[in-house]
Amino acid sequence: MTSAQPARPDRADPARPDRADPARPDPALLDSTTPAYYLALGDGRYRPTLHAQGAWNPWEQHMGPVAGLLAHAIDRHAPREDMQLARITYEILGVIPASEVEVRCETVRPGRTIELVEATLHAGSKAVVRATAWRLVTQDTSEVAGGFHAGLPHHDEVEVRSYEGVWGGGFIGSLSFRSVDGGEPGRGRVWISTDLDLVSGEETSGVARMLGLVDTANGVAVRQHPGEWMFPNVDLTVHLFRTPTLGWLGFDTEVTFGETGLGLTSSDLYDEHGPVGRAEQILTVRRLP
Repeated sequence: MTSAQPARPDRADPARPDRADPARPDPALLDSTTPAYYLALGDGRYRPTLHAQGAWNPWEQHMGPVAGLLAHAIDRHAPREDMQLARITYEILGVIPASEVEVRCETVRPGRTIELVEATLHAGSKAVVRATAWRLVTQDTSEVAGGFHAGLPHHDEVEVRSYEGVWGGGFIGSLSFRSVDGGEPGRGRVWISTDLDLVSGEETSGVARMLGLVDTANGVAVRQHPGEWMFPNVDLTVHLFRTPTLGWLGFDTEVTFGETGLGLTSSDLYDEHGPVGRAEQILTVRRLP
């Protein structure tokens, strides 16, 4: 969950020395009334609403809706009905300011049965997130389908969960959480949903909606309290073997911290019909001063 720390407007992130360099947009100017994370401005440009606000600093965007926005752009780039998004990797290149951004897409490797598409998010002249996605041709393999993990208990059967006091910011505040169990440090099984649109007035696929929630995995199974330790992810990779449906997204998440300042968040992902894939996030782990 990049930028997933309690909001501290006057504290810079020591893992990202360029945080002090860009202009800090005034969070008071963010639209809080539109029931969506982004407003489309045309020509690949988007303006975030308050609901896309990060939790580390109020003048940043959270990586969650950014991931959904880039997936949405990839969906709309030279779409093919015979292909399915199988893997997407996000490289987080810098601060994502809570201001107007631009998405640029291109096909890196065209093909009849496989293709690689890239989408880059720009803030001003700077690329801040890059996503690469493999799309694979689909065919009927139902007769050999198998190897699925057991599903999570249905979200209607588990308790409502609040992360108040752990995480802050507009994005986390826009989500509903239900916890399968009480959890333990570094372990969590949670359902998450949102009632908001990804982009106001634009139809969004189940894949893009799901990818707009996956970055929260790093915050649903905290190993150390974020008021004492920071552990932002610098990437996010999601593999999918089935196209998810709209609705609740389930996480079975485990967080591991190594002995040299690195960590790993690993999550099995579920929709309401069962498992859909897996997500991995590499972390930089640092004690807060």
